[in-house]
Amino acid sequence: MNWQPAYALLLLTSTFVTYIAALGIGCFEDRRKKKICLVSSLVLNLAILFLFKYYNFLSSNISMGLEACGFKIDIPEFGLILPVGISFYTFQALGYSIDVYRGTTKVERDFATYALFVSFFPQLVAGPIERSNNLLPQFKQQHRFDYEAVLSGVKLMVWGYFMKLALADRCGIYVDAIFNNVDKHNGGSYLVASLLFPFQIYGDFAGYSLIAIGVARVMGFRLMENFRRPYFATSVGEFWHRWHISLSTWFKDYVYIPLGGNRVGRLRNYFNLLVTFVISGIWHGAYWTFFLWGTLHGILLCIEKALGIGKQKFTGINKFFHWAVTFVLVCLAWILFRANNLSDAMMVIKGIFTNPGVPKPEYANFIAIGMAMTILLIKEFADEYKWPVRVADSKSWIVRHVYLVMMIAYIILFGVLGGDQFIYFQF
Repeated sequence: MNWQPAYALLLLTSTFVTYIAALGIGCFEDRRKKKICLVSSLVLNLAILFLFKYYNFLSSNISMGLEACGFKIDIPEFGLILPVGISFYTFQALGYSIDVYRGTTKVERDFATYALFVSFFPQLVAGPIERSNNLLPQFKQQHRFDYEAVLSGVKLMVWGYFMKLALADRCGIYVDAIFNNVDKHNGGSYLVASLLFPFQIYGDFAGYSLIAIGVARVMGFRLMENFRRPYFATSVGEFWHRWHISLSTWFKDYVYIPLGGNRVGRLRNYFNLLVTFVISGIWHGAYWTFFLWGTLHGILLCIEKALGIGKQKFTGINKFFHWAVTFVLVCLAWILFRANNLSDAMMVIKGIFTNPGVPKPEYANFIAIGMAMTILLIKEFADEYKWPVRVADSKSWIVRHVYLVMMIAYIILFGVLGGDQFIYFQF
């Protein structure tokens, strides 16, 4: 359980601090005073995030490091539960402060409107991480009932539930069984689990994002797109233009570009990329696995940049080759993300290449996964290559509604209705 009523005070604190900081930035003419307001907002919010998310990890590693050097020091640890959604609403609030400082967003003087922006419930706990210049103005607009908008939102929600319940949680049954008991399985099982986890986390997180966007659409609000068929990417750089778009663009605008982006020398540019992705990895959690996952992606992006891969457009067999290489690299990196610790991650990676074996079958579950994968791929190909035949968006009223009924029936019949919470709730 990672929520408590008292943790609402943290959300209120973050909201109040960034609200006051923005008022100060808008009030003062002196650049130095504006910067003090911004820095105060950053320090206070990041300090709260550090205390709940990183303090125990850092203190335990410092203690182990000192002990290895012959010093025995007990650094106190706090038994704090990570508040659900803290990373998301903290970044959303900080983005507002920075935008006001840069002059790209006007100061919101109505506290209730700003509080609604920070705590907007559809995307509060797992994004998308919204930008103030997109969402804040929508709270000032008049919203009337629009059946087509409601239907559009319901379609997004239904597809999101399909991705979560019929795909992600189905994959999760096998993936969790393997990764939570790595010492009891062989390389064949590791390989299958490592190929299923990318679809588990995609279905889980993209599914949540679609549900959040759909709920907001039903109420008349439009949230930003968060996923754009990431496994069609032909480079790691393109993958990050398609995966968790709200976070990747947040890091680009508020970390990578302020560091100098690509407006600096080549070596400094590589450093900026690496730092950005190391921070991205750590954002996901205080574990060495996340640190290495982010670092690996940063290194791969630096290699692609050195080879000029990101600037090329591939076709034919060349495109298939780069897609296959990208998919394999992303899947290998996902092993670090999913493993419970570094030891398990190394065992899985080593086992795939040195311990071949027949994976333990779960025929009924695999058939359900195969069915869901087929539906997903048809939908993804149709969207990626703009196929003219669209059942969900058919001009026929009957076809659109029959599609919804059939999808809901499929989810009820083949979905894992008693599945786990969303993976990104833990971040």
